[in-house]
Amino acid sequence: MNETILRTLADEQLISREQVQQIKEYEREHPFSLHWELKTILYLGVILLNTGLGLLIYLNIDTIGHQAVIALIAAVCLACFWYAEKHKAAFSLSRAESPSPYFDYIVLLGCFTFLILEGYLQYQYQVFGQKYGLATFIPMVLFFFVAYYFDHKGILAMAITALASWLGIAVTPLDIFDNNNFASARIIYTGIILGIVLCGASFLLAQQHIKKHFSSIYLNFGANILFISCLAGLMALDHTMLFSALLALATLSAIFYAKKENSFYFLVMAVLYAYWGISYLMFQIEALHSNAIFWYFIVSCAAILIFLAQYKKILKVQSNDSV
Repeated sequence: MNETILRTLADEQLISREQVQQIKEYEREHPFSLHWELKTILYLGVILLNTGLGLLIYLNIDTIGHQAVIALIAAVCLACFWYAEKHKAAFSLSRAESPSPYFDYIVLLGCFTFLILEGYLQYQYQVFGQKYGLATFIPMVLFFFVAYYFDHKGILAMAITALASWLGIAVTPLDIFDNNNFASARIIYTGIILGIVLCGASFLLAQQHIKKHFSSIYLNFGANILFISCLAGLMALDHTMLFSALLALATLSAIFYAKKENSFYFLVMAVLYAYWGISYLMFQIEALHSNAIFWYFIVSCAAILIFLAQYKKILKVQSNDSV
């Protein structure tokens, strides 16, 4: 605690000099939590280990040989999953406690090394040929299974990412990727459907109490995919009214959820995505003078700042509540 505050409290006789000394001593000697620092270091360690493995293979491929490299990567992957299987907690539809501080990171390392193994096999031996959808479908299925079996949020995020990649490849002709034309109606509509499905899955899981703590991951991915797809449709496709209505509906839904759950994150998400869409529509008005655009940005930015500054009133939370 700040010494000035302690001195003020002591001068006003709200606390005694002995209490001031006790507070100072406590602040000086109480243990400092390194929880998030250690988690960050462990995540970085997993990433650096995979990066180092990739560099080792790249620099010594002529000496090591492809079969030896594949055997090494597969051994690391299998060892991670063997450890996870041996030490996992009993499966439960609710949250399962991690059996050790390193358990989640070993599972994460196993999934990363599986991706390296699959990518190496495809690059060197073309095991999937031109069936790129299969190359994303297999890790998607594996990651969903691993996420639920070992209760791992990070792997669930990887599984949803793989799902989005698989759908993008499955519904889209390969010439779109060859020509780098991502303004495809199929991709945009698929993104909207996927976003709605993920949001629906979030609420269904929470209602049925099936890994309820996973619902935030589904909702976060679903909402962002839905908003981005609506904006992409607004800018790339000739259906302004349709995508404006979808964007408005998504914005109102996010604000409603933010008020219901006291979520500042979803409030900011709704405001920023809506502002992006409105700003784009403003630029499409040809008769609008450049000075009007300038004042639009000045006034709109000020309005957003004022709006967000009043978030506690909007969300109806007390000043000491965490949002």
